Amino acid sequence: MRFSALSLGLYILAVTSVNAQYFSAGWTPGQPVPDPELTHAKGSIPQEPGHKVAPQRITPSSIVNFFDITTLLSSPLSVSLFSKLGINITERLESALEKTKVWDNRVPLITDDNYQDLIINEPLTPQEEQDRTWVIVISVTSGRQDGVSLFVDTVFDEAFNETVVAGDLPNVRWGRIDYLNVTSITTKWCVWHAPYLVILKDRGRTLRFYRPGNLRLGAEALRGFLQNEGWMLTPPWSSVWAPGGNREWILDYLAFILTKVYNVMILLPRWLLFIISGSIASVILNILHKPLPTPAVPRQNQTTPAAAAATSVPPSADEVVKSPATSFSTNPTKRKKAKAKNQSQ
Repeated sequence: MRFSALSLGLYILAVTSVNAQYFSAGWTPGQPVPDPELTHAKGSIPQEPGHKVAPQRITPSSIVNFFDITTLLSSPLSVSLFSKLGINITERLESALEKTKVWDNRVPLITDDNYQDLIINEPLTPQEEQDRTWVIVISVTSGRQDGVSLFVDTVFDEAFNETVVAGDLPNVRWGRIDYLNVTSITTKWCVWHAPYLVILKDRGRTLRFYRPGNLRLGAEALRGFLQNEGWMLTPPWSSVWAPGGNREWILDYLAFILTKVYNVMILLPRWLLFIISGSIASVILNILHKPLPTPAVPRQNQTTPAAAAATSVPPSADEVVKSPATSFSTNPTKRKKAKAKNQSQ
């Protein structure tokens, strides 16, 4: 108990001595009146007058990251709870993340949120803007262990590391796009599968796309391709859907709609997505496999022999006399001739 009281006293003394430099002696006559907006909270870092902190923009990805299992386990509350159980959760998380790391974290990750600031609005002089070249890899390695994508990522990271060591490509910047977590960029570029290598110029207005089979994949080969500007031999993307094309606006609207849908979908838990998608698929299958309606067959009037006999009209006396059967049976001469003929045969 004495130890606790002594520790508490030392802690209060240390806090008081640290924060003493922020105590004010008060206002004296002749001094300017302090501005309440520039008054800082006790213990905060002083800032220049007129400096305004930009509010942090809330994005769907930041909301998802807030509920990420890594974020929850690395929170102070989780660290405190696990430490009471004798588990260093911070060290466990770092080792687990190190095992699952598939990319070089020094390569900037380009997303829908930072593409505008990182590439389009990059602060450059006119000469730097003319020389700036972005080499970007579009990868799917984070979502599935695709062999081709993993190989392209490995070559890309090795070429980047050698370039950083050599420092011989000052005008080239390297970037990576996670295809599974980006919607707007890939839609505007008409990229529907990965991996891809992209050479970007003119703040994203000039694009060249390369499949892994179109290039010699190797760290030295990729560096030589960039040093010799081998991409100049390939014509840029110049279709009606390309930047500056007549139908570029269609892809812009499509990218806007798909991004809004994606931002809503990532907020839903996976189990709920499975239920919704299964229900929609079941309804669609029932509609597609619905049997065609059979055409209606017209009903025919069928009468029985008794009903036909009841409704039949008996022949008149004149018709009976004129009929061949009656005349044959009532004429004795014809009957005798027929009988004699039958006997002669």
